[in-house]
Amino acid sequence: MTNLRFREDGSFRVLQMADIQDGPNVLPDTIRLIREAIRKADPDLVVFTGDQIRGYDPAYIDTFLRRRGEEPGARVRAVTEVEAKLRGIKRRARNRVNNRLLVMKSDGSNPDVQQTASTASTTSTLVYSTTSDPQDVPTTLDELMDETRDKVRRTFAGFLGPVIEAEVPFAATYGNHDFQCGILADEQDGIYREFPGCLNPVDSLEPGTFALPIEASDGSGRVTMSVMMVNSGDYAGKPEENDAQYPAYVVNPRGLDLADSDGYGTPSPEAIDWLGAVQSELGERNGDGKPVPAIAFQHIPPQEFYDCLKEVPAWTPNAVEGARTHAGHCYVLNHEICRPGSRLGEAIGCADENVGEVDALREAGGYFALFCGHDHKNAFVGHAHGIDLGYAPTCGFECYGPKSRYRGIRLFEFHESNPAGYVTRMLTWGDLVGRYSSNEVRVWFEDHCVTGAISMRNELRRPQVFAVLSGAMSLGFMAVIRSLVKKR
Repeated sequence: MTNLRFREDGSFRVLQMADIQDGPNVLPDTIRLIREAIRKADPDLVVFTGDQIRGYDPAYIDTFLRRRGEEPGARVRAVTEVEAKLRGIKRRARNRVNNRLLVMKSDGSNPDVQQTASTASTTSTLVYSTTSDPQDVPTTLDELMDETRDKVRRTFAGFLGPVIEAEVPFAATYGNHDFQCGILADEQDGIYREFPGCLNPVDSLEPGTFALPIEASDGSGRVTMSVMMVNSGDYAGKPEENDAQYPAYVVNPRGLDLADSDGYGTPSPEAIDWLGAVQSELGERNGDGKPVPAIAFQHIPPQEFYDCLKEVPAWTPNAVEGARTHAGHCYVLNHEICRPGSRLGEAIGCADENVGEVDALREAGGYFALFCGHDHKNAFVGHAHGIDLGYAPTCGFECYGPKSRYRGIRLFEFHESNPAGYVTRMLTWGDLVGRYSSNEVRVWFEDHCVTGAISMRNELRRPQVFAVLSGAMSLGFMAVIRSLVKKR
């Protein structure tokens, strides 16, 4: 595995890419943004902080998992079904008898079905198609999973292309949508390692949780700093509870994914313990037993991120309404503790449970920052509880998020003399490419996506939106008055 080391001038640069969230055919705008950011930053490391895969994409409709432990393709979102029809993607008929493939006649007529005795291996009724479309040929789950693996490889190859071309090492952790394609994180870890430059270790505590020590520039091998990747989980709840929620999920999947009835997941207890144990290991490696300066990256933010905000009245312009445990309260950035250039575009989508991760970081020593993704419109950096808490927004164009010019990649510049005194800034589409993407209509809808009463109220707090709606209502009122005057 590649040994990471500070440059001769004592610097080390990291790019954080969050929420690419795309299907097998990664959009050209996303790839261009990644390529331009790498060209601008000349990074020493790229970290992907989860939701690289748009697990609910129609391309994965046959193996989609709403939650881990379910049968692939059994519970597909209604919106995914609609999107699949718009894209011309058909669900595949699956043969569940002995997990064998049934062959259709080439002329599209009904197949000759051989009568067989019922056996214990029969798990469900066969589904037959009368068309010659290859997609309608009943297939096995194993074959569907193999197809999904190939699609995952295509997704990885798409967004990793610029990284590999630049010969920059990379590491990846996981979010709440990656697994939904049907391929779980442990197998995705292996697929990542097929690509040159991948630093995800085979022997990590769990997929997405591992340390990347960065050695001193003098070649001594001393660990001067470490990047910690943490798997922050996906969704809370037990399988039987998820079963009961399914009818509501079908109707409003985005609403339930953003604020699931059981909430988002958290790092495992083992991962929380590891945060301290790995510092002890690095201290032993250096021979002084001291924790090393470290920055942690993960997908879902902990509850302490709300402490970078301040509560304001509901009518405050640009305020956002909190989610779940913070519902009914409105917030704006606390500029006294947030860095210049910070942006708050949506509620913090943290778990309902506080598992003490920030406390564990403080107790372990050495940790000076925790950066996340997950909430696509947020790009702030605050200082609370003795540690920097920050975001990178989405760098993808296939998912919801802010205006094109605000989508971007976060750059970190560290110096080995004082890693905690790092400098960070956003490399946005607006700075690197231009104001508009190749599909501004889609981006507009993604920026103004309304999934419920809370998001509607947040939209109305945006001065531009309120002004447009007020103007439209005024024009409508004037038109009604004019029509009444003419009738007289």
